[in-house]
Amino acid sequence: MFLPAWGLMALALLLVPPAHTAAPATDAAADVVLLDIQGGIGPASHDYVRRGLARAAADGAPAVILRIDTPGGLDAATRDINRAILASDVPVIAWVGPAGARAASAGTYIVYASHLAAMAPATSLGAATPIALGGASGRDPEPDAGDERGRDDGAMSRKAVNDAVAYLRSLAELRGRNVDFAEAAVRDAATLTATRALEQGVVDILATDIDDLLRQADGREVQLGDRRQALSTASRTVVPLAPDWRNRVLSVITEPTIAYLLLLVGLYGLLFEGYSPGAIVPGVVGGICLLLALYALQVLPVNYAGVALIVLGVALMVGEIASPSFGVLGIGGLVALVAGSVVLFDTEDPGFGVPGRLIAGIAVASGLVFMVALWLAARSRTRPVVTGVDELLGERAIALDDFHGRGHVAIRGETWQADSATPVRRGQRLRVLVVDGLVLRVAPDAVAAEESTLPEGDKP
Repeated sequence: MFLPAWGLMALALLLVPPAHTAAPATDAAADVVLLDIQGGIGPASHDYVRRGLARAAADGAPAVILRIDTPGGLDAATRDINRAILASDVPVIAWVGPAGARAASAGTYIVYASHLAAMAPATSLGAATPIALGGASGRDPEPDAGDERGRDDGAMSRKAVNDAVAYLRSLAELRGRNVDFAEAAVRDAATLTATRALEQGVVDILATDIDDLLRQADGREVQLGDRRQALSTASRTVVPLAPDWRNRVLSVITEPTIAYLLLLVGLYGLLFEGYSPGAIVPGVVGGICLLLALYALQVLPVNYAGVALIVLGVALMVGEIASPSFGVLGIGGLVALVAGSVVLFDTEDPGFGVPGRLIAGIAVASGLVFMVALWLAARSRTRPVVTGVDELLGERAIALDDFHGRGHVAIRGETWQADSATPVRRGQRLRVLVVDGLVLRVAPDAVAAEESTLPEGDKP
């Protein structure tokens, strides 16, 4: 029951419908496809754009419009999107819009890679400096003399910046756009408004809306592979292409906060199942959540030391409950959980990190659950045993015959051999002092009455 449930879920998430292989149509009335890139750019954005471009090519669309409003995103996902644009058989028009939108950081790279670039009034682009691992900016740090770590961080930062400069300059040269701004956007995080971007040759069109964009783009020639192609966009119908169910699921589970919560639910579920075999539900839910978390983490910029710390933290807290160590394991587990949560995502790109307040909330909740569980475990150790033969200690029994030494008593509906150092009369109430194998050592109960009613069948 457990394996098929999460196996089918993982299979459903990873299934990719076959790509269209039909040749592009040449219908003069074909529609322009509109794709929206909003929010942080990640794996879901790449999947959406790639599938949208394939769909547009199969339908013979005259052009694809990328409507961009993003604060930036992951470098790997951005490069994947640009590779899809560069390989596209359909002209791609990037439009930063509507008014108030921006194409910051990763969005700038996509604008430069597109065949035609446009912006709406009151929009901006730029600030394309890569954020290095650990949050270092593109500028060199100022280490103290002999600070080898500072020099290493500076070298890594320069490598990342130089690589980004070369990449954006190559896109600018390919599309015939402003190369100087491309370098300034990376090295100095320079930005431009829509009007200045048009004046400096960073974009080709300033369009107030989609209809205005289609009108101005009509007849312009773009380089499509090894050939020049004139755009035919006037009076075309624009058809928005919404993300399908697969992309929506991918978008949800690859959101860093959701991936983080799935990881915690998965770990707690499996550990609870391990300590309560047969519960089934925690194991099934935990297995599914853990698989989804692992799928999300393998496409996100994850620091696996953070994952290891989270796993260690949960294990230590559970270990504290199982074998109390006066809080040492529990406190260590809580510290490991918080530290792992902080360093889990190896990037500071906008939209790709776990909020600090969520980490604090998880830490407080885990700490409270840990303390309550520890209190319950400690309290249970002070209670009398209620299972096994040891629970008979202190219980009352009734003598079934007269004896001094070895005899028989009735206790909880069972007949036991008993041994008494004092004479016992049949029907007398006794108290169990010791359980010696299958023999109970008893003594008269001084508190109870001397005589009591024997069980049915044992009355004289």
